[in-house]
Amino acid sequence: MDYFKEIENKVKPLVEWLKNEFTGIRTNRPSPKLLENIKVNYLGQELLVKQLASITIEPPKTLLVTSWDKTAVNAISKAIESANLGVSTAVTDHTIRVSLPDLTEERKKELIKLVKSMAEETRIKIRAARDSVNKKVKELEDEDMEFKAKEQIQKGTDAANNEIERILEEKTKEINE
Repeated sequence: MDYFKEIENKVKPLVEWLKNEFTGIRTNRPSPKLLENIKVNYLGQELLVKQLASITIEPPKTLLVTSWDKTAVNAISKAIESANLGVSTAVTDHTIRVSLPDLTEERKKELIKLVKSMAEETRIKIRAARDSVNKKVKELEDEDMEFKAKEQIQKGTDAANNEIERILEEKTKEINE
């Protein structure tokens, strides 16, 4: 059995989850991903901003949200404001300009603390996945096979942890810009 593949299949979704979570964390760099998954209560339904509008970047620090339905503009604006992202919105006709003010040093520290704790949470889940695969390995009769399997599992775990470290470093750098 290929234990490297097994551990990889368990940890890959965890790393992807972390990457996805990091995209929703505000930095000094505008990104449509910051707004696209905000839930909007519109016509009695809960929809995402990306389902109701297009989001583009207007340099240097503005996102332009263009609603496909004029009647949804106020609901989208209200949802963005209530998401507590520390942004200001200005509504005109069927567009919303979302201005991102510079992050304060205090807010940067809070965000860095948050991304570090999310990364650590993911590392803990990876260790749990490694342990569950290691339990299967202990059932092997051959000690050499067990040793090789544990080596494969550790390689997969190390690769995932290195990837987490890389994306954490990247996000921290982005926050500090």
